[in-house]
Amino acid sequence: MDKATFNTLLNHVRGIIYKNNTKLREAISEQKRLIATLRFLVTGRSYEDLKFSCAISPQLLGRIIPETCVAVFEELKTEYLKFPTSSADWMNIAQDFKTLWQIENCLGSMDGKFIEINKQNDSGAYFYNYEGFFSVVLFAMVNAQYELIYIHCGTNGRISDGGILQETDVYDMFGNNSLNIPFPGSFTGCRNVTLPFTLVAKKKKTISHDEKIFIYRISRARRVVENTFGIMCSRFRCLLTCLGMHVGKVDSIVLACFVLHKKEKS
Repeated sequence: MDKATFNTLLNHVRGIIYKNNTKLREAISEQKRLIATLRFLVTGRSYEDLKFSCAISPQLLGRIIPETCVAVFEELKTEYLKFPTSSADWMNIAQDFKTLWQIENCLGSMDGKFIEINKQNDSGAYFYNYEGFFSVVLFAMVNAQYELIYIHCGTNGRISDGGILQETDVYDMFGNNSLNIPFPGSFTGCRNVTLPFTLVAKKKKTISHDEKIFIYRISRARRVVENTFGIMCSRFRCLLTCLGMHVGKVDSIVLACFVLHKKEKS
């Protein structure tokens, strides 16, 4: 992140993360708070490690970083996480998928990713996933150009893929037909065939010979979201570590990473 981008981000969150001085001590400045937060997101280093470079105690970092992440997400989400609201928006996404990945009438690629956390007190196996560790699930939808159009974080790791989708606002919007999805067949290159508009997700593990070509096309579109997760983890390495904090703070960390990614890409 260059200096100009940092200053722009600081101006966005300054009013939220500002703290008054007290008679006992001088408050940590907004600039230092933001620097510490970005260092944690980018490096994934522990609070004990960061205290040397930030000159802030681990206990205080445990408050500063989640608070700053909440501020970053709330200030930037409206501008950098715009969900499609019209048929024209969806058609533009479908056009990109056809041009870049040769799949018809695709409105997005969606998938979930486990974010590792410490076992929460009195939670039992609630957050324990099938891969053998405790986690929350990050659910994301992306367009053909690796840009996020929807994210949801916080569902416990035991939930299936279908269950994760049901926890999102998108699921409710599908149910009440409020997504303004174009009518089937309004955009297709196939003659005499009416295709519905769809979102692509995980493919079946076992397929027949006749399904292979179709699955190949689906995979080309679906790997966009997997690649986006890879790009995110390489940029914000905290997503590759076990986030040793309360699950409520984990959500703010993850959401801040994604909105910052979109800002940098823009």
